[in-house]
Amino acid sequence: MPSLLDAPVALPPASVKPAVRTSTLGNDNLLSQFEAFVGPVAYVFSLWALSHYFEGAILPQYLVLSLVTFAISFPGTARLQASVASLAGESVINWAWTASLLLLMGWVTGYTSAFSERVLYTWLWLAPLSKFGSALAIRRMAPLLLSWQGPAQRALIVGMNEQGLALANGITASLYSRIKLIGFVDNRSPERLDTNNCYKLLGKHEQLAHIVRDHNIKLIYLSLPMASQPRILHVLDELKDTTASIYFVPDMFVTDLIQGQADSVCGTSVISVCETPFKATNGTVKRISDVVFSVLILALIFPVLLIIAIAIKLTSSGPIIFKQRRYGLDGEEILVYKFRSMTVTEDGGNIQQAQKNDARITPLGAFLRRTSLDELPQFVNVLQGRMSIVGPRPHAVAHNELYRKLIKGYMVRHKVKPGITGWAQVNGYRGETDTLDKMQGRIDYDLDYLRHWSLQLDIDIILKTIRLVLKDQKAY
Repeated sequence: MPSLLDAPVALPPASVKPAVRTSTLGNDNLLSQFEAFVGPVAYVFSLWALSHYFEGAILPQYLVLSLVTFAISFPGTARLQASVASLAGESVINWAWTASLLLLMGWVTGYTSAFSERVLYTWLWLAPLSKFGSALAIRRMAPLLLSWQGPAQRALIVGMNEQGLALANGITASLYSRIKLIGFVDNRSPERLDTNNCYKLLGKHEQLAHIVRDHNIKLIYLSLPMASQPRILHVLDELKDTTASIYFVPDMFVTDLIQGQADSVCGTSVISVCETPFKATNGTVKRISDVVFSVLILALIFPVLLIIAIAIKLTSSGPIIFKQRRYGLDGEEILVYKFRSMTVTEDGGNIQQAQKNDARITPLGAFLRRTSLDELPQFVNVLQGRMSIVGPRPHAVAHNELYRKLIKGYMVRHKVKPGITGWAQVNGYRGETDTLDKMQGRIDYDLDYLRHWSLQLDIDIILKTIRLVLKDQKAY
């Protein structure tokens, strides 16, 4: 359903660089370049070490394998801000994908016979360990690498508003940032500003050029409302005689960005305000991971599916599988499968959510809902392409028609396929949403998932879901 959120927003003149995904490490950062190399190089060196240890030399076939491995795994991901546990998990997961691809290539081509089994088997566990160790080493070396680049770049933000303060908080919270925030420039009087912060107000717009020169500012972030284009043009005009880099911070008061990124349309710079994260390569990765995980899971749980189906048939009358209309990708209706857990199969214009001690729920159904076993048939929906393993949970059509009128941005969650589990569900919004605030909280997490999607986030959500269903009692 098209809305204002779907429209691209034109930027000020091309001299302003859009800061939609500004790295907290700064531009051309030596530390980020090290991070890009450290994982792939760790794979290569560990293979060379094993070849030398077991074979007495680094043989040609291992040189070829190391080149292919480096090409597949480069560049590595920037994970300096991640926890040690998250870093360890990502090292194992990334290597699992890389090793699977290498083994598949070796099996198809028949080249695996050219390598020593001792080398390959040892490398399978040594490679992720070496990558994890090298990542920890980079963290220890980070202060030294940062010092090699000289002093931090001095920055200021024009506009002490919500998005400007959010950017300031992000810069100051970064442990490895090469940006030193000096303060803000704003035309409003101190009484109209948020003074409950530790940031310094340096002056007004007309003083900006002098402030930039006096404080040796290298980075300027324009956090001004998009509607005030004359003010932006005036600020840019004042900065013509400075050498500072200028970035435009999107105005969150106009709308919140979903997968916002800079683009060009017929030579005009724009920022996508609301876009799916699953375009191009990301879409392929998402679909392949859904199919692979679904096939593996269905193969493992087939006996469980059969037992549940027989138990439902023997304990209550009605169909084994309950099919309900839900909204899927782009707001199109889809049929979602569940094991029937109630004495009714409601799918009309007025559907009551399941509640605690709901008389409609069968004894077996209560167990299935509490453990989320009733959702297992939805892995078939994933194979059909109607759903994804991870994504916003699909709501009944009747609930969608109600909440789309009450919650701003509700339908944006349908820019991706609905999921069996989601970011909201592992953050306390599983089960009944009996108040508008609870539904608002669920939607906030759904939109946050769209903004920050990654394969690693999907895997984290799956693991958290498994832990959650073992102890959570919120699903009725």
